[in-house]
Amino acid sequence: MPKEKILIIEDEKEIADLIEIYLVNGGYEVFKAYSGEEGLRVLDEQSIQLVILDIMMPGIDGLEVCRIIRKDKNIPILMLSAKSEDMDKILGLSTGADDYLTKPFNPLELLARVKSQLRRYLYLNPQNKQNTTKCEDIITVNGLIINKTGHTVTVYDREVNLTPTEFQILLLLASHRSRVFSADEIFERIWEEPPFESKNTMMVHIRNIREKIEDNPRKPCFIKTVWGVGYKIE
Repeated sequence: MPKEKILIIEDEKEIADLIEIYLVNGGYEVFKAYSGEEGLRVLDEQSIQLVILDIMMPGIDGLEVCRIIRKDKNIPILMLSAKSEDMDKILGLSTGADDYLTKPFNPLELLARVKSQLRRYLYLNPQNKQNTTKCEDIITVNGLIINKTGHTVTVYDREVNLTPTEFQILLLLASHRSRVFSADEIFERIWEEPPFESKNTMMVHIRNIREKIEDNPRKPCFIKTVWGVGYKIE
């Protein structure tokens, strides 16, 4: 069985080597790049399924690399940063990252998050599904159509490119119409771990989803905010 391919883009060789040891022991095939430019070249040459991306790098920084990746790829991106401020995390998630870890980090926690992100991505990736679509695999909310097996979303016949995390959040809300989910509940369901800074994390992901599916994100038609409680799709 082929191993999942993970790319580490990290300019500090010691950190990249440490991550590699844990990932290889976890059964993954690992590629390393020590700059944003080198990382983008590896992405063009290999079928990478997850990227671990440092933010602070010389040349093209991690935020710009993330933006470039998101132009044509929906693979999971886990960002690393020495900055622990909320705004830094929000900025990283806003550029399209699926998760964010602050240095110094526990390598076992990183490995657990990698496994969680890959599990969702590989489950949702249409290449891992048969090309048959059943009625129960389609969720329709007015002009919003979610294909669970094909991992596709269209809004009034316009295809929308969501990250794996964004897709899972939208699918959760659409599968339980009119139910209000708190930020903690969504975090626990999607990340499958106790909530940590879930309010800011969820706020950024919801905002990203709205910008992609709503005509006017400030007056959303699909994802509603129930102030002080959480989010729902009616």
